[in-house]
Amino acid sequence: MERFRKFIGKNINMENIKNLNLHNEKIACTYLPDPPDDFDELEFRTGFKTENDIMIIATIEQQNIQKIFIGKPDENDPDIPLALTEAQKDELLSDKGTELEEFFNFITQ
Repeated sequence: MERFRKFIGKNINMENIKNLNLHNEKIACTYLPDPPDDFDELEFRTGFKTENDIMIIATIEQQNIQKIFIGKPDENDPDIPLALTEAQKDELLSDKGTELEEFFNFITQ
């Protein structure tokens, strides 16, 4: 997802992530190590889809975003992320791409 490449290498703002629910009711942080290790992952979930949440996993190194994964939880084990199909990616980006960019802008301010 080239659209989010501009956030790779950006520093995360822990205070903004902790206050994410106050800023954005549609995206919640579901895993936030405090403080994060030098190499760690942050997990977020959305309520964009009615039947399935969307999972956002940001891999960080020394609090800089190194990788972004956007997928969906497995129906049998919601802790396992699954990749979106091309059609699902296109639909998500068309419908909610701007909101996802605003989310990444907020957590990297």
